[in-house]
Amino acid sequence: MPSRVVVCRDCCCGSPKVTGVDHAAQTARLRAEVPVRISACLDVCEQANVIVVQPSAAGRAAGARPVWLGLVNDPGAAEDIVDWVRAGGPGVAPLPDILDLYTITPPRRRAASTGRRRVDP
Repeated sequence: MPSRVVVCRDCCCGSPKVTGVDHAAQTARLRAEVPVRISACLDVCEQANVIVVQPSAAGRAAGARPVWLGLVNDPGAAEDIVDWVRAGGPGVAPLPDILDLYTITPPRRRAASTGRRRVDP
């Protein structure tokens, strides 16, 4: 199974709150090239638009974890994500330097590192 891209499209991501971005075009571009799943809120609204690149089976076997990307609001970023996923994604292909600028800490790791507990309703 190839790498999969999870695109947050809920309360902030993919909404008019993030101005100047054609959210539908971004999602369509990703879907045209790589497996995409649309997600409800990923709980990092301050980083909208959020995209998570999940490793393929080969990437997981190599020890890779999902890579969280925030503030993915530039059309070129979608192209960089497509290129990386098509090259193999996490654990198979190195993270391009340009995408390293977008990496964020997932909410559970962030809460754990600050000593806060995350409480799910």
